[in-house]
Amino acid sequence: MTLDDLRGGGKAAMARALARIERDPHGAETIALLDAAWTDPRGHVIGLTGPPGVGKSTLTSALINRWRKAGLTVGVIAVDPSSRRTGGALLGDRTRLIVDPEDKGIFVRSMAARDRLGGLAALTFPAMVLMRAAYDRVLIETVGVGQSETDVTQVADTVVFCVQPASGDSLQFMKAGIVEIPHIAVVTKADLGAPATRARADLAGALSLSEDVTGWKVPVVLVSSTVGEGMATMMDALDRHAAHLAETGAGAVQRADQGAAWLAETVRDQYGKSGLARAAAPIADAAGASPFGRAAGILEMLSRER
Repeated sequence: MTLDDLRGGGKAAMARALARIERDPHGAETIALLDAAWTDPRGHVIGLTGPPGVGKSTLTSALINRWRKAGLTVGVIAVDPSSRRTGGALLGDRTRLIVDPEDKGIFVRSMAARDRLGGLAALTFPAMVLMRAAYDRVLIETVGVGQSETDVTQVADTVVFCVQPASGDSLQFMKAGIVEIPHIAVVTKADLGAPATRARADLAGALSLSEDVTGWKVPVVLVSSTVGEGMATMMDALDRHAAHLAETGAGAVQRADQGAAWLAETVRDQYGKSGLARAAAPIADAAGASPFGRAAGILEMLSRER
């Protein structure tokens, strides 16, 4: 399958490509497709994270509907908790999404977090690269997270951190390491009134202590997905951050760092810390290049050294 085949083949082509990644992640055809997708990205990738019950799936549905009304195509990766019995995704997030299954401009894929603790699945990164090359917007909804699950920074251009009213004061937000990662902060369930306003003030206070090295100031937005309150403001914040990444060049640097991080993690997963140490030089040489072909070469090198 070529990149043109992927882009012109609709949902069926994307499903086949993702299945191939799962079946043969380091095969020649898989790598060729991933390398092509890496070098020709089209979409803006948004990571949506926050604790369980905050309303991420409802917000995801609202964002999808607004993007589709604007004529934009959308790919969604919904990372779900894993079934203890089968190891597969429980599909809780996917079943809560309100989208038209006949809409050819939307593709939704559920993935099981399994034994990963960072809020994502092992295949999230390569799946994101494929979707980023085929859709205008890619939205990654993490499994419900707590204080330190920050892997979403390794796959998203823009990270949206969601909290709900009465979820804690500014001191608690400061203690939560996750508050250091967002580019946009959202207080959901804004229709609750005063508690939502208080949560916004607490979150804004906590975020005022952090500084984005690119010069971006994190906005805090009150949103009610069910009634549409604040959605236009949030959409504007997403567009402004995408423009900021392009204008400053921070987006290219961020994506290169993400590729390097995926490459290092792939080596570490298969060969541990010792393998990562032995591959330090070729990993460093891969800066900015597609990590997929490089990963296959490094893994082959390490296998010969056994």
